[in-house]
This record gives sequence, structure tokens and C-alpha cells, in this order.
Amino acid sequence: MGRRCQESDKPERCGTGILIDRKFSYSFEMVDPGESEDVSRVKEPTISGIPEEIAASLCTCGGIEGLEKMLPSDAHLDRMSARHRACADPIRLKILAMLGIQPLCVCVIKAVLGIADSKLSYHLGVLKKAGLITGEPQGNWIIYSMTDEGAGCLDR
Repeated sequence: MGRRCQESDKPERCGTGILIDRKFSYSFEMVDPGESEDVSRVKEPTISGIPEEIAASLCTCGGIEGLEKMLPSDAHLDRMSARHRACADPIRLKILAMLGIQPLCVCVIKAVLGIADSKLSYHLGVLKKAGLITGEPQGNWIIYSMTDEGAGCLDR
């Protein structure tokens, strides 16, 4: 648990491993809590010249380390990135819009878009890999439908 930063004309520790020098600028240095109070043994780069409200806010959330712990995992960010890339193409957005109305087979999607089979296959693969659509085999056909995650890509 960090404590709130207070005005001082000498450096002080705030939160976990944060040193704030209010005399000249706001400096944050990450040091190992097990090390001595010698601030010359810095673990991460110093952040200088940040606004006071940001410095105080960092202190209350546990400093840089606390802020890092609040971030989504890399795996979650990778999934979000893939979803955004999949939704960044107008053809794929049109496919999602069609599947938002009803599940469809490839031949109907192709007739509406008027694109080559290979191009449609590519776009369906991108959407499927991102988890935005699913393909359910029904006899000789594959019926595509939108997933709940795919529905989140459409702004109506």
C-alpha cells in the first residue's frame, strides 16, 4: 500500500520503490525494496518533469510497478489486436454486417460481395481466426454465423 505524496524540498519515497524529488522536478526511480536507501542504484530509467497530479496518482496506485500490474495481459492484448485488425477491412465488416442479419452460406456472401472465391476464403479465414465468425458444416454446405465477439465489432 502506497501513501500519498506530500510536498517536500528533499527526495522522498512514495508507494513501492518510487522516489520523488519535488525540489527541481518530479523524478521516479524504481529501486529494489530489499536494497539500501542509496538511490544511486536505480533499476529503471527516471521519469522527470511530469505534472504533480500524475506523480500523486502514480503514488496512490503503487507506482510504475502497480500501474504495470493493472494492465491487461499480453495474451489479452494480442486477442484484441487480432480482432481490431480483422475489423479494419471494409469487406470483412460487410461480411460481419451480413452475418449480423442471419447465418449465411458462402455462395450468398459471394453473390452479395461480388468477389473471387480465393479472396472471400481469405477474408472468412481472417474473421474465423480472430474468433468473430464460426462455420458450421451442414451437408455439403458450410453455414457461417457471427459469434458474440463478432457482434461487438459492429456499431449500429
